[in-house]
Amino acid sequence: MNNRCNKRQIMKQLHLVLSATIICIFCVFFATGLSASASPIKEIQRRGYITVAVKDNTPPLGFKDASGKLQGLEIDLAKRLATDLLGKADAVKFQPVMNRDRLAAVYNHQVDMAIARVTATESRSRLVSFSVPYYFDGTVLITKDASIQKLSDLQKQKIAVLNNSITIAEVRYYIPSANLVGVDSYTEAQKQLENSTVVAFAADASVLSAWVQKNPQYRILPTKLSTAPLSVVMPKGLQYDELRREVNEAIASYIAKGWLKERIKYWGLVNSQ
Repeated sequence: MNNRCNKRQIMKQLHLVLSATIICIFCVFFATGLSASASPIKEIQRRGYITVAVKDNTPPLGFKDASGKLQGLEIDLAKRLATDLLGKADAVKFQPVMNRDRLAAVYNHQVDMAIARVTATESRSRLVSFSVPYYFDGTVLITKDASIQKLSDLQKQKIAVLNNSITIAEVRYYIPSANLVGVDSYTEAQKQLENSTVVAFAADASVLSAWVQKNPQYRILPTKLSTAPLSVVMPKGLQYDELRREVNEAIASYIAKGWLKERIKYWGLVNSQ
């Protein structure tokens, strides 16, 4: 008799515990669901500013000027988005990041978006969402040799390329008879050019644009070897649909109205087309 009573009491206690657990799980799930369904764009508007991961050492896209102020095409874009989203250009907080942290800052919700010389790729799109491109970067060649005017002039010539970069395959494809010379840095490449050890250097257009601005004796050949779309990085998820839509519509209007083209020209970047 006592055993039956004990079993009934134990079963009753287990039932109460189980019921309480289910209720707690439901409450947590419901609360989380409410939080996840809240529109991030509305949260940004209530907060009054957007947080943007940027580069501070990659002129002319994002860099610090002599006074320590952030400048560049991507800084201009962030301020323009702040104007359209929140009504004022200074409604943005910048967070300088290293290359390896650009996606993580967005994926881990440390920032609202990243505008940090990020190329939109299929593999990266599994982790984050990309806007329509605001600039098309890509591989170009720089030289100070006046006799070099087109790619065919570089056949059998020595061209510097960064070791282990995808640029190597691109140069081999377009200039198969070129003699490639591996370098470990842009500084080493410049030394090779200055010493006439090589006649050209292949690298990203955005970086070499800044090089030409500082060293006008160099020029960039007009033909691009590749095209790489630079896009604003935003979080994935249905709750970010409105944010992504507004950013995409804004960038599309900057392209249509010529604002982006004007800023690209202002910063001395290679034509993105």
